[in-house]
Parts: sequence; C-alpha cells; structure tokens
Amino acid sequence: MRGALSIHSGNRHAVAAAVVVLSFLSTGPAAAAKRIALVVGNSAYQNIARLDNPRNDATLMADTLSSLGFTLVGGRAQLDLDKMALDNAVQNFGRQIQGADVALFYYAGHGVQVTGSNYLVPVSANPTREADVDFQMVDVNLVLRQMQGSGTRLNMVILDACRNNPFGARGLRSSEGGLAQMRAPEGTLISYATQPGSVALDGRDGHSPYTRALATTVKQPGLDIFQTFNQVGLTVKRETGGAQQPWVSSSPIDGTFYFVAPAAAASLPKVAIAPPPEARVADTLRPDPDYVPIKDAALLRELSERLYEHNFDPELPDGKTGMKLAIAKFQEKSNLKPSGEATQGVLMRLRKMNDLKPWGSIVYGPDNDKWGISWNHTSRRAAVDDARKNCGASKCAMELSFFGDRCGAFAISAESWSLVERETIQRAKQAALDECGKTGKSCRVIGAVCADGSGR
Repeated sequence: MRGALSIHSGNRHAVAAAVVVLSFLSTGPAAAAKRIALVVGNSAYQNIARLDNPRNDATLMADTLSSLGFTLVGGRAQLDLDKMALDNAVQNFGRQIQGADVALFYYAGHGVQVTGSNYLVPVSANPTREADVDFQMVDVNLVLRQMQGSGTRLNMVILDACRNNPFGARGLRSSEGGLAQMRAPEGTLISYATQPGSVALDGRDGHSPYTRALATTVKQPGLDIFQTFNQVGLTVKRETGGAQQPWVSSSPIDGTFYFVAPAAAASLPKVAIAPPPEARVADTLRPDPDYVPIKDAALLRELSERLYEHNFDPELPDGKTGMKLAIAKFQEKSNLKPSGEATQGVLMRLRKMNDLKPWGSIVYGPDNDKWGISWNHTSRRAAVDDARKNCGASKCAMELSFFGDRCGAFAISAESWSLVERETIQRAKQAALDECGKTGKSCRVIGAVCADGSGR
C-alpha cells in the first residue's frame, strides 16, 4: 500500500508546505466443549495463477479460531497443500472430530464446480480434461462425509474459494464460475464467500473481504451462529458496494451456538444445553465500528502512528487536515467510503494489517540544502530518523519513504529538485531527472537506493 508521497519536487528557493463456543445453556454442569478445526490456505499454485491472499486468510482464521478454543488439525493453518497432503489433512480431520462437539472446515484458495459438484484445488493440480478432476482435486462432499457419523453436534464448512475458473482456457470447459450450492446435511452449516455461481473479490490489503469480516465478527460476544454469518454478509456487501454477497446453506441446528458466549452467560459456570431466553431484536444489534468515532487521545495517537507506518501521512503542516486526508486515503485503498473520520473501524483494520518492511527514506531541507538517505529499516519511523541524522539542526522537512521492493531517487539542479519513488532503481533515477528537469535546467541524481539497500 503506497501513500501519496511518491513524487516531491520544487524550486530550491521556496520550501513546500466459537465458530462456536457452544454455549448450550442449561441448569446442570458441563464439560468444556471439544471443538476441532481444519484450516487450509492454498496460494502457491504450480501450474495456474498464484493467489496472493489465501495463505494470509488461512493464517488469520487459524489464529482467530485458536484464540476461541478450537484445536487445529496439525496445530496451525495448513498451507499450500498438494493433492496427497490435502487428502491426508481431510482424513486426519475426520479421525480427530470423532466424538467432538463442533467440527469446522475452512478453505481459502482456488475452487471450481464441475457438473454441479464443488472441488478444492490443490497446489499441484494440472487437469486438462474433465476426467482428471476426481484424481487431481478434492470433492467438498468428501469433507462432508468425514463429518457425518462423527457424533458432532454442529458441523461447519466455510469456503472462501469462489474465484474464476483457472482452467477455463486449458480444456476444462465444463467448469463454471464460482461454486455450486450444496445441500447441507443434518446439523451442518455451509458458508460461501459469495452467492452460488458468482465470483468473489480477492481483496487488496492481504485478506479477502469475506475472511477479514469473518475473523472480526466471530470475536463479538453474544452473536449466535446465524447472527454471526448474517453480520458477515452485511459487512462484505457494504464494503464491496454490493458486488459480493456471502451465502449460507444450513439444515436445522439443535440448540443455540456462539463463537463467544454472551457476557452474562460467560460469567456463569460453563454448562451444556437448554434454549436461552428469547432476545429482543434491539438486543441483537451491534454498533458498526466503521461509524463509531474515536475520541480517546491515546487511541487517536495510535491511529496517527499506524497511518504513518503504512505511508499515509497525518503529519502535514496542517495537523487536522493532514489526519483527515490520511484517513480518507486509507479508506479509499480499503474500499471504504473516504469520509476522513477517525473511527474504530479504521483503527481495527490498521491493527490487523501486517507490518511493512524493509523501509528506506530520502529527506531534504530546501532551505539549507541538507539531505540524508537510509535503507533496510524495520519501520518507516526508524528509516526517517536515520536519514535525518545527516541534517543536523535542520529538520529536512521534505520526506520520501518507501518499502518492500520499491526504490527512491533524489535529483537536483541549481533551480529545482525532486524526490521520486518507482519499482526499480533505474526508473526511480530517470523519473527523478525528468521531474527535476521540467524547469529546463540540467539535473543530476545525488542519492538513490531501494528499500532493501540494493541499487546504491
């Protein structure tokens, strides 16, 4: 995610301004519910287009479910599985859920429907005809059959796999877009990232819109399983402007199940069954964090710092305007309405984002011609502080910071200067010379580096 500071230029003589906690409430004592989850994320496909987000999505869901008391098959998210590894994982899942209260299967990656059946695509799959499918992919019905007869009270299948058919141009013509709707067996809920036959969005911030919403919603106390997936659907629909609408298929489920028990129930001894009191509609509503303003000074400071560390600059000369602009740019990148308002939803999303690194920075003080450069730092703040060591008492207010595989260059002449970021060191240098040379004066590059230290 890049901020707006990819180009700076100016005149040298003017300074620029559980899924189920299974709280079956009753009057008798109860043992802790046994909850088992298999979480799979396939990204590194060998023969078709790789996917950016499933590894991240699966890791996020595994961490979330583990925090809610689920035991994970394999101890963590199972990533980039070939056919044999995926078969073994599903079979181990079937063994471990025997006698469990809740079984949950989560999959992120390529998925296709062929003649009405849904298949999960291992990273090694390379079919060229329809007859290859059963040998190279895993039918979702195999997962459902592992769950049947296991004695579980609730089974869940969550499929964030509703993408375009990756084999359409390679002979597998019978496959359609998205996944087909499946009949949910007794005591089972199946959740799709989008409607049957439709294609889901992959997301732009390292997570799909569906998994990001799911991982957040399951942590809210007091939402039963149906309220949870309804809230997930509403969140995804809103954040994608209606382009994606998650779908749920369910058979009747006996009892009331929670990811996180209601606060009142959580303070009681854990117990095992009985219908809870009927809730009033008003009690089931929760404030939308995207519209809850942040007023606490400490949280506002945290928000400002996290925006800065993701290259959205709240620290402009006009502090209030800078903060609003930074939030608006982040919201726009996150497919949200760019309101510029500091809300709990903005901070929540920033907290969930991975740290960016390595960082490089070039700083310049047009008033005294001081400048500095740094690279290979673990944070933007550290990179800027290191670069400014060469500025002495000068603040070197003009800053260009970049991260990952990006590169920056600083060009200057007797009349002008420019700071430019590009994807390679050669392009950064050329762009800096072009920008600086717009005044008609000959410019030269006096500093250039990539964030990882290469190109010096």
